[in-house]
Amino acid sequence: MTAYDKLMSFQRETGALAQVAGRLGWDQEVMMPHGASEQRSEEMAVMESILHARRTDPRVGEWLDAVDDAALDEEGTAHLRHIRRSYERGLRVPAKLATDIARITSRAHRIWAEARADDDFAAFAPVLKEVVRLKREEGAALAAGGDAYDALLDDYEPGATAAQLSGMFGALRPRLVALRQAVLDRPQPAALQGTFDEQAQMMLSQTVARTFGYEMARGRIDKAVHPFSSGSGDDVRITTRTNALDPFNCLYSTIHEVGHAAYEQSIRSSYRFTPLGQGVSMGVHESQSRIYENQLGRSRAFTSWLFTRMTELFGDLGLDGPDAFYAAVNRVQNGFIRTEADEVQYNLHVLLRFDLEQALIAGTLEVDDLEAAWNERFLSDFGFPVDKPSDGVLQDVHWSAGLFGYFPTYSLGNVYAGCLHKALRAAVPDLDSQMAAGDLAAATAWLSENVQQYGGLYEPRDVITRACGEAPSEAPLLDYLEAKFGAIYGL
Repeated sequence: MTAYDKLMSFQRETGALAQVAGRLGWDQEVMMPHGASEQRSEEMAVMESILHARRTDPRVGEWLDAVDDAALDEEGTAHLRHIRRSYERGLRVPAKLATDIARITSRAHRIWAEARADDDFAAFAPVLKEVVRLKREEGAALAAGGDAYDALLDDYEPGATAAQLSGMFGALRPRLVALRQAVLDRPQPAALQGTFDEQAQMMLSQTVARTFGYEMARGRIDKAVHPFSSGSGDDVRITTRTNALDPFNCLYSTIHEVGHAAYEQSIRSSYRFTPLGQGVSMGVHESQSRIYENQLGRSRAFTSWLFTRMTELFGDLGLDGPDAFYAAVNRVQNGFIRTEADEVQYNLHVLLRFDLEQALIAGTLEVDDLEAAWNERFLSDFGFPVDKPSDGVLQDVHWSAGLFGYFPTYSLGNVYAGCLHKALRAAVPDLDSQMAAGDLAAATAWLSENVQQYGGLYEPRDVITRACGEAPSEAPLLDYLEAKFGAIYGL
C-alpha cells in the first residue's frame, strides 16, 4: 500500500467519525431530551478530542511527505490540498483548546435557546464570553501572527479575507439601500391572510422538498428552533419551523435547507468520507440554498405553481390570484429577523453581524456591550428600534456554536447565486415554463452538473467561475434585484 493509499484510508475513517459527530449535533437540536445537555457536551468534547488527534496524527505528516505529488491526478492533488491544509491548521490549535471549544459550545447552545425563549441576554452573556475568549485564542493560534478573524473565516471560505469581502459588500450596500428606500416608499402588496395548520405546512414542505429534488430516502425533515441542514452522502437531514400565521416561514426555510442538502446529496459518491465529499465552502453552499430559495423558489413562475398547491390545501388565502400571491411572497417590509428577511434587505442583516463579530474577535467590542452595539447598529441601518433580544442579538444560533467567520458567507453566497442564476437562465431558456408546471428538474440538474457534483474538487471561486464562464461579481445579483423588485413595485 502506497503512502497515498494509507493516507486516504486513514482519512476516510476520520471522515466517517466526523459524520457521527455531526449526527450528535443534529440530535442535540432535534431529538435530544432537555436534561441530557451536560452529558452531550461531554460526548461532543470527546468526539472532538478524537477527531483533533486524528487530524494532527504524526503519521499524516509522514504520509504527506512521502507522497509524490507529481504522480497524482486532479482528484489526488485536491485531496492532498485539503488534507495538508487541515493538518497544518490542526497543528496550530492545541488539543485542549479544541476540546474546550467543543464542550463550551455544546453547553452554550442550550443556554442560548433558553435565553432566547426568555428574552434574557444577560442569561446568555456569561457563556458567550467564554465562547468568544476561546475563539479569540483559536483565531490567534491559527493566524500565527496574522489576522485572527481572517484565520477563523478561512474555516468557512478558504482563501477569503475580511478585507476582500468588505470591498465586495461595500459595493453591494449603496444600491441595496437605494432600492430598499425606493420600495418602502411605494404602497405595499397585500399580505397572506388566515391561519394555517402546522401539520399541513409540514406535509406541503415535504412535497416542495421533493419538487426541488431532495431525496427523502436519503434524508428527513424535522422541526428545530433554527432551521439547518446536516450530513452528506446518503444521510442528509434538514429541519424547518412552522408558524400558524406565516406558512412562508416553513416553506422557504425548507427550500433553503433543501438547497444545502441537494448539494451534499449530489456530490460524487466516490468522494464519500474524503475531503472532496462535502461542499467546498459555506459561500458556495449558500449559493445553492439561496438560488433554490430565491431566484427559483420566489420566482413568478414557481409561485404560480405554489399558489395552486396552497389553495388546494388551505383554501382561500385572502389574495386575488397568482400575481397577488407572487407579490405577497416577495413583500419588502420592515422586520427584525434575518432568516425571514426579504431579498432586498437580507444582506443588510448579514453586514451588521459581519462587522460586530469582527469587532468581538479583535477585542474592540466586548460581550457586555454587544446587545447595545447591536441595537444601535440596527437602528442606524434599518431606521427602527429592536423591540426585544429574541428579535435582536439572540435571534441567531451561530455565536453560541462558535461559528465566527460564518456570517459573511451568507452574503457571499447571495453574490454567487446571482452569478449562477444568470448562467442558468442562459443555459435553460424555457426555465419559467418548466417551473410554472412545478418542474424544477432542469434547474436542479444544471446546478448538480455544474456545481454540486464536484464537492471539494476545486477552490471556491473557481467553482463559480467554471460554472458561469466568468469570475464572480456582485453585479448580476444587484441587476436581478433591481429588475425584479422594480417590476413588483412599479419603480
